[in-house]
Amino acid sequence: MWLSLKTFVGLAIATALSSAVSAQGLVTQKNISLAMAQTIAQAALAQCEGMGFKVSVAVVDRGGLTIVMLRGDGAGLHTPEGAERKAYTARTFSQPSADFVKRLSDRPDTVGSRQYTRVLALGGGLPVKAGNEVVGAVGVSGSPGKDDVCSQAGIDKVAEQLR
Repeated sequence: MWLSLKTFVGLAIATALSSAVSAQGLVTQKNISLAMAQTIAQAALAQCEGMGFKVSVAVVDRGGLTIVMLRGDGAGLHTPEGAERKAYTARTFSQPSADFVKRLSDRPDTVGSRQYTRVLALGGGLPVKAGNEVVGAVGVSGSPGKDDVCSQAGIDKVAEQLR
């Protein structure tokens, strides 16, 4: 009887301690690798160049940090900043940057978010999703009205790897 009680108490203590320890454990998150970011950026740049545009492309990770920035030959001076800010906006709000623009007009109570330093209320930024989880974003600047098309081409290039 005494041995059973000792065993039970020992198991109860071990269970309680392991629960507390696991709550303090590591978090595993999906993220875009450098190789994937390069593939996305190259494909987006190629799409825009094929349509005759001179653009910049940025890919950010799940934390909104730039992994890859490409400035195509002849791209405007403002395009690297635009691409990075569009990608950051898409990642921050987990939606296309064009949807962020729509949200600002549909919900005036959110207009203050336009003032965030790295946010840009223009289309061209798309979130990169692994399933339903946003793991990064891509932004293109320099192809008026076609930035989203180019960003989507980059995502499409790695679609199989994101499943």
